[in-house]
Amino acid sequence: MDDKSIIKNDYLRVLNSLKEKIKKSQQKAIISANREMLQLYWDIGNAIIEQQNKKGWGSKIIDNLSRDLSSSFPDMKGFSKRNLKYMRKFAEHYPDFSIVQEPLAQLTWYHNITLMEKI
Repeated sequence: MDDKSIIKNDYLRVLNSLKEKIKKSQQKAIISANREMLQLYWDIGNAIIEQQNKKGWGSKIIDNLSRDLSSSFPDMKGFSKRNLKYMRKFAEHYPDFSIVQEPLAQLTWYHNITLMEKI
């Protein structure tokens, strides 16, 4: 093997190693972002449940929260009335989120909704 071949093989090895690290890092970032979103959605759902139970807030709270959160965060999606109802259901199905956080965080919000619908 000549020097150029050795350099090329070394380069390809390093390149492939870096590509693999980048892919793993991207996957970790997606899981981390998903985990944070699920925690946020659980917190919102839990807040709705607490206020409805403690203060007797009716179902209009979901309509109001949907409108107010959507206007406060216009660049964010996910604050529709329907999705807030799913958040409430999510917190209801998993009252202790810390127990199931890791497995649930590996599922997308859509898949969590699908599971809730099937349960």
